[in-house]
Amino acid sequence: MPSQTQPSGADASALALAPEATVAIAGASGFVGKALVEALATRFPVIALGRSASRSAASEGVVFRKCDLYNAEEAESGLRGATTAVYLVHSMVPSARLVQASFADLDLVCADNFARAAANAGVKHIVYLGGLTPESEGGVDALSRHLRSREEVERVLASHGAAVTTLRAGMVIGAGGSSFRILLRLAQRLPWMLIPRWGSSRSQPIGLHDVVRLLVHAIEHPQLAGQAYDVGAPSVMSYADMLRRTGALLGRRLWISELPFNVPVVSLLWVSAITGAPLDLVMPLVESLKHEMVARQNLGFQEGAGFALAPFDELVTAAIGEEKARASFAPPSALKLAIVEAGAQPRPRVLSRAVSLQRFPLPEGLTAQHVAEAYFRWLPRAMRPFIRVAPLAEPGCAFWIAGFPHALLELTLDAARSDADRAVYRISGGSLLARGGTGGGSLEFRAVLEGRYVMALVSNFEPRLPWFIYKATQALAHALVMWAFGRYLRSRAERKRDRRE
Repeated sequence: MPSQTQPSGADASALALAPEATVAIAGASGFVGKALVEALATRFPVIALGRSASRSAASEGVVFRKCDLYNAEEAESGLRGATTAVYLVHSMVPSARLVQASFADLDLVCADNFARAAANAGVKHIVYLGGLTPESEGGVDALSRHLRSREEVERVLASHGAAVTTLRAGMVIGAGGSSFRILLRLAQRLPWMLIPRWGSSRSQPIGLHDVVRLLVHAIEHPQLAGQAYDVGAPSVMSYADMLRRTGALLGRRLWISELPFNVPVVSLLWVSAITGAPLDLVMPLVESLKHEMVARQNLGFQEGAGFALAPFDELVTAAIGEEKARASFAPPSALKLAIVEAGAQPRPRVLSRAVSLQRFPLPEGLTAQHVAEAYFRWLPRAMRPFIRVAPLAEPGCAFWIAGFPHALLELTLDAARSDADRAVYRISGGSLLARGGTGGGSLEFRAVLEGRYVMALVSNFEPRLPWFIYKATQALAHALVMWAFGRYLRSRAERKRDRRE
């Protein structure tokens, strides 16, 4: 898989880290983020971005800013004043009561908001902690959904002007890490295991403290930006061997029998049942284990960092000691598995809002603005005779339903936030909008990934209907309409391609 383009000598020299640099960290309240904030606080002013940490957790040299990256405006406010940014977010769920979106699309939009906000803030350098990308005959499309998502995030972060340093890592081992806790609980609780074929896939874990040191090295050497670097500890072993070694370090002998085939659903259920981890946390681990997760590309980065990475036994022994120390002081309720992946954050307080997100292939030659205009032309034809679309005095439109005297929704173009690849319409009124709400939200069409896709985003919509009625009617109708519009776009692109051929 190709890496990002290395900057020229002139560009690289322009990226020299200024002594007055301020580092913003997205995902600062996560597993890796908290450790990185602590490591950087003595070196640079730090802006810690998150949705769940308390302000009291901020230390000297650290400013905490509450930030939901699904919200473009919050991303811009969060990065204000930063010169370097670190992206540690994965599978971030918006703080909304209803979310109609896949985790991959949410990842993509959050990263796009972050990259756009970085460009507006003048951030020249982004450091991203992604995942090891295995060699695959089918290319990116043959990867698991979570690995494909991380590869997309890597590309979109580099698509708005900032130079990006990507560190690709496998399992991060450390006390409090969700992947390590799953491994630890399996080794603690089962004397014998029957595991599918994925148990024989080799992987190359890395320690939390080593990851943090490598991230600091990337931040302090922006001239290395423009490349993706694989990082990993010296130990390369299968997941079954990791279980055996972890059991041995706990003083237990594990008997493991491996099946010659995979049983994904069964694997998810039994790992979740044994470890107590939720399915949405176990899924990326089990899905990715079908691949060989070994560091292969651009290994010179970690060699040039100037320190040796700790081997597996040393990492696990230290992490077990820290877990035991935490357990001796923590109440039982605190011992539940934290829902945090490397860089992910616990779900924040749910707001009475809805978000919806769909991704469509962008027909060749069209912009996001063209797609928005096509949507407003297509909808009344597709919904005739029930829906009527009428223009407003200012740029925008209103949706009416036959026999009802008031507009259902009014959309007004936000010209200040719109351009060819982004058409933003504020939901400015209508009978379906909550009275006295804190904001009507927006409908946006946005081009992403070099114009390969267009995304339709509904952000922070506050419905007037009671929630149980809203979810069964308006929310369902919106999802069906967007599904039909996606089919329309695809058929339009196919007709255009057929005419050209």
